[in-house]
Amino acid sequence: MTAPDEFDAIVVGAGINGMTAAALLAREGWSVALLDSADEIGGFIGSAELIRPGYVHDIWSSWHPLFVTGPAYAKLGPDLHRHGLAYANTDDALTASVADDGSVTMAWRDPAATAAQFADQADGAAYLAALNRFGAHVGAIGGLLGSELRGTALVRHTLGLGRPGGATELEAYARDVATSGRAWCRREFRGHEVDHLWAPWLLHAGLAPDNASGGLMMPVLAASMHGAGLPVVVGGAGRFVAAFRALLEELGVTLRTGTRVHAIDVTGGRATGVRAATAEGEVRLRATRAVLASVTPSALYLDLLPTGTVPAAARRDAVGYRAGRAAAQLHLALSGPVPWNDERLATVPLLHLSDGSAGIAIACAEAEAGLLPRRPTVVVGQQHVLDPSRAPEGAATLWLQLQELPRRLVGDAAGEIDTSEGWSSAVVEAFADRVIARIERHAPGLGSRILGRHLVGPADLEARNANAIDGDPYGGATELDQNLMWRPGPATARHKTVVPGLWHIGASTHPGPGLGGGSGHLVAEQLTRPSRAATVLDGARRAVTRSRGTAAAT
Repeated sequence: MTAPDEFDAIVVGAGINGMTAAALLAREGWSVALLDSADEIGGFIGSAELIRPGYVHDIWSSWHPLFVTGPAYAKLGPDLHRHGLAYANTDDALTASVADDGSVTMAWRDPAATAAQFADQADGAAYLAALNRFGAHVGAIGGLLGSELRGTALVRHTLGLGRPGGATELEAYARDVATSGRAWCRREFRGHEVDHLWAPWLLHAGLAPDNASGGLMMPVLAASMHGAGLPVVVGGAGRFVAAFRALLEELGVTLRTGTRVHAIDVTGGRATGVRAATAEGEVRLRATRAVLASVTPSALYLDLLPTGTVPAAARRDAVGYRAGRAAAQLHLALSGPVPWNDERLATVPLLHLSDGSAGIAIACAEAEAGLLPRRPTVVVGQQHVLDPSRAPEGAATLWLQLQELPRRLVGDAAGEIDTSEGWSSAVVEAFADRVIARIERHAPGLGSRILGRHLVGPADLEARNANAIDGDPYGGATELDQNLMWRPGPATARHKTVVPGLWHIGASTHPGPGLGGGSGHLVAEQLTRPSRAATVLDGARRAVTRSRGTAAAT
């Protein structure tokens, strides 16, 4: 019988990966404690009536295509639905991009309908071919995203990418990984539609149009959304957290919020527990089998672990780990739907105000230089299109995301906003005015329908989640040298760390950021998978049992 403060596993961080790992371990009979410094579990998942009663806003993240197509949902989905989770989705209009000149490129769930709008028929055929290629290799790609990339799984799934084309197909994928999204579009298409439509989506993967691996990610993003749509939680993302909480409690997981872990105990060279601060004072929890930490590598290797337990190579990885660009969000309560110039946009759940790679690259470069972008890409979420319960009848909400912001603010590219005090609330408000003005050029009269607004700036993101260093919501830059088999670094890329009993999960680890729960699932699977020795022993026992049965029968 375990003591009240002793568990098989302690999970630090209750975001999507922490919740997933805790649930999967508990389902296998482990006693689990899930800790988070926030007052509620969920990480960057939640919703509230931020502005007016009856207007429900997803405060941080919103869209769940990664989750519903991932292995965590395959295992936990039925139980989450049993506890009240429901999704709304689109079978028609999927996404769109609106250029500065007002031209619109649309995508529908039906890939053929999307390809049919391209001016060049050859581009339509090439687009469908790229999607079909992804479909042919979806198992291998999913396997790479759901496996350790420093083991035999890398070889197995990589070889899967070579079927049926062999070395030629493998070389083509390697080329795509080395290619930027902008270059891929130039290489594969004559017209601008694919770039206009999907280059903004690279921002959702933490990439800029000229970053390597965009050539792989653009068809992956497009194919994933054609297949899965853009599911949102009916009634707000908070209901996803409520369903997870109910499942965790049903499984007997101990939930401790308002608990800030500041040290991982290492005894005899093995992780044996954590020390944390709470409102009631210091607590010490013991883990008999595993500690899972959903934190940044800098927090894990430079702050939480005793100095003498961290090898020099792991420390170098942590010191050199880079945060990505900052982000912000703007929530609007509207008296009526957005008065778009192009009426088709009223049916689109998620669209971008963007000219494609050219404009995005400039905005990203300005952000990297410490400047507020003159013409930021604006992500416009219209969740009420899918889920009318988000707003009173005839009204609307807007979820606006800005992903090209500087971590260290030094100026304004337009020379209009005083940034001398850094990311002050006044700067965030002024930038929000710029964003609304950009939308209003394509939706005249929007300003008169705004009943109120709520801003979430970079500092607010970091205050909510310490992993969002300087307002980077993706747990670190996702450029190729810090992604895939190098995430978070060459010496720390395995989820099983150099300290026995300690596992690293979260957005800073493979397969990276997003609402898939991938690293939490991967680690829970490794921890609960029978060892090779146990498998051999079990097989021997079965063989002995069969032989005895055969002898008795004769």
